Amino acid sequence: MKRVWSVFIASVIAAVMLAVAGRAATPGSPTRQPRWGGPPAGLRSPVSDRASFGQARQSAGGATAACDPDNGGITLPAGFCAAVVADNLGPARHLIAAPNGDIFVSVNNGRGAPGGVVALRDTDGDGKFDKRERFGETGATGIALRNGYLYLATPNSVLRYKMAPGALTPSAPAETVVDGLPGLRQHEDKGIAFDGRGGMYVNVGAPSNACQQPDRRAKVPGQDPCPLLEKHGGIWRFDENKIGQKQEDGRRYATGMRQMVGLTWYDNVLWAVMHNRDSLDTLWPGQFTAEQNAEWPAEYLLRVADGSNFGWPYCFYNNSEGKLVTNPEYGGDGKKTDRCAAFAPPTVAFPGHWAPNDVLFYTGTQFPPKYRGGAFVAFHGSWNRAPLPMAGYNITFVPFAGGTPSGKYEVFADGFAGKTPIMNPRDAASRPGGLAIAPDGSLLVTEDMKGKTWRILSR
Repeated sequence: MKRVWSVFIASVIAAVMLAVAGRAATPGSPTRQPRWGGPPAGLRSPVSDRASFGQARQSAGGATAACDPDNGGITLPAGFCAAVVADNLGPARHLIAAPNGDIFVSVNNGRGAPGGVVALRDTDGDGKFDKRERFGETGATGIALRNGYLYLATPNSVLRYKMAPGALTPSAPAETVVDGLPGLRQHEDKGIAFDGRGGMYVNVGAPSNACQQPDRRAKVPGQDPCPLLEKHGGIWRFDENKIGQKQEDGRRYATGMRQMVGLTWYDNVLWAVMHNRDSLDTLWPGQFTAEQNAEWPAEYLLRVADGSNFGWPYCFYNNSEGKLVTNPEYGGDGKKTDRCAAFAPPTVAFPGHWAPNDVLFYTGTQFPPKYRGGAFVAFHGSWNRAPLPMAGYNITFVPFAGGTPSGKYEVFADGFAGKTPIMNPRDAASRPGGLAIAPDGSLLVTEDMKGKTWRILSR
């Protein structure tokens, strides 16, 4: 009898140990999972600098938000739904999700209100972010979590805040990684990306339309060579771990770009989205029509190799011609190519003036296979298409295979503007600005009119 009892006790203990081990390995359990972004120092990052590390719960209570009956006012492909999970954040720009489900949103300066960071948490498990904390006093766009720090890109600097695992606010004052970056009005916003090998990439936009002097004046030729390219119109590489750097301490990684605040590192490559030139018709009357201005100068998705030159201000990609052509400031007529053959063309050319503000390669598994490894682009929407209706104000998807686009881009999420047609951008209800992947694989989207955040889910 004692032997039977001993065998029974041993079997019960073994069953309990097996159950505990199985629970620890269950996806979504927080017991053995890392709670903060970034691999240990010295280890290479995964395929994307936007990926969350480890598995994590879907929200603080383990649940995903139920979708809004109207999908938060936006339209989506069949099989997807959406919910507004945060609102009234201010001029929200980019965002990043931590592995525990918290999100951090960069906010630009508003009217009478400083920007900084809004940290959000779902405390009751309903999928909505009901707890928020604010820190920082400077408007910003680029944001990232790296090795226990939150990096934040302002118009003139890159800061980093020490963050304890699972914390919503910093444990120490900000350190200045890079200071003194050019921040002249017009394209001063900065984005950031990381290569996982210590490199931090920062855009420095050009404070100009096409390097005229004075800028944006009818029939004024462009400066040749353009002196702005010395410190603007490019992407600089810095050391992410070195404090107190200046622009001169970095290295110009690529040039010939007007403004490219949307940056990401994916599959060992830096990618950027670029805003192209404005006002072909009004600056060069008689040479270009309003319709040509609205459609011709493409917005770009760029594969940015070390040493790339994409041709601004000398050339623009003409959507009608399907090639880089000479800007009129340098003697172009919309067809001549002149020096343009020497410059790298865009990987994808989008319609004119859609204004891409962020790019994200999808590394989750919640969405169907066609989306995995493809690029989502957040288009802020146009202002320079009049008298034609404005356009953009959407999230567009570009399918990829083998590191290159594998099909035509398609609008994935639309309706942010609230109505059509939109004749003035001030009439838009929302203008998308930032993208992130939540730990459960859903897509997070910000906008900067009121500061809404949507979560888009695959049903």
